[in-house]
Amino acid sequence: MHAWPAPEVPALPGQGRDLEIHDTATDGRVTLVPGPVARLYVCGITPYDATHLGHAATYNAFDLVQRVWLDTKRQVHYIQNVTDIDDPLLERAQLTGEDWTALAERETALFREDMTALRMLPPRHFVGAVESIPRIVPMVERLLELGAAYELEGDVYFSVDADSHFGEVSRLDAETMRLLSAERGGDPERPGKKSPLDPMLWRGARDGEPRWDGASLGFGRPGWHIECVAIALEHLGMGFEVQGGGSDLAFPHHEMGASHAQALTGEHPFAQTYVHAGMVALDGEKMSKSKGNLVFVSQLRREGVDPAAIRLVLLSRHYRDDWEYAGEVLDEARSRLARWRAAVSRPDGPPAESVVAQVRAALADDLNTPDALAAVDRWAQAQESEGGTDTGAPGLVSRTVDALLGVAL
Repeated sequence: MHAWPAPEVPALPGQGRDLEIHDTATDGRVTLVPGPVARLYVCGITPYDATHLGHAATYNAFDLVQRVWLDTKRQVHYIQNVTDIDDPLLERAQLTGEDWTALAERETALFREDMTALRMLPPRHFVGAVESIPRIVPMVERLLELGAAYELEGDVYFSVDADSHFGEVSRLDAETMRLLSAERGGDPERPGKKSPLDPMLWRGARDGEPRWDGASLGFGRPGWHIECVAIALEHLGMGFEVQGGGSDLAFPHHEMGASHAQALTGEHPFAQTYVHAGMVALDGEKMSKSKGNLVFVSQLRREGVDPAAIRLVLLSRHYRDDWEYAGEVLDEARSRLARWRAAVSRPDGPPAESVVAQVRAALADDLNTPDALAAVDRWAQAQESEGGTDTGAPGLVSRTVDALLGVAL
């Protein structure tokens, strides 16, 4: 599966600062100091509908992580998956009468278009669940051999008791885990499971569902969590720097994925840091495909909204905050974009070296984008009210906003 084209990232004078970021697993801040290569895995879409602002906010957060790392002169190995086989995809295809593969391909293509328009840096590897099945099957077989998995009526489940570190990612109590498991794709009430929390690794073939040859597992399809484990271990290995996604993935997805990998390899941790973005709401509820309260990036683009303004909407809120979208937020972003473009269009302006330093400092401080935007706002206001004589300043501000914030002026 191919990703989308990479935007050019301008080089800035000097070097950026190491990123201090909130780690869900410790509920505290950590300073990320990777080696020459920084590794990032971000969970991708289930392609049964278009990219909404909640998706875009998550991918924007981890785009910023990459930009900070690039500014410290590191290489970035970024991996993202596509869950191109899952219950919601099959349910949507059945509802609309469309072939599920055609639906997945169309929505994945639209996702690429949205990411390109928003100037998101593409992953080094963009990998579908279906193409990962040859890697997933031996992993499930190995977990069975290790006694970390068991069969139940043709399905295979992972035993959460097989990992002594289970629970360390989300830090939730058992009852909360059980409730969230039921809400987020699990089946805690199924009879015969060793633990209500045990997640499915391999779903045995059902009538009317797509199936693949699982060798000793029989025909079927993979569970959700093992998909990301297979892809991450293939391309990043154990102990990579950051596992990222929306806050609703901390449990069960990231918790279960970590336990799968740790039981499989005997090593700990799966990821050094777990970073989660907040949820975006509309009309008082989290944007979700099941609720239908969505604002799609592609629809905004069709309405003529500049993708740079959409990106400024996302940057105006701290990545960990839950926030509510409203038309006024977009109006503010459009006005800010117009002010910035007017400011950098002049032949000279106030010195801009401090802008570079302030934006770098803000992003190193747990991706504090509101402070980063404020630094550029102050320079644009000084440009409007006082002007300046530094002929390199407008270009430097423009390159800084592009390189670190992903907004082309």
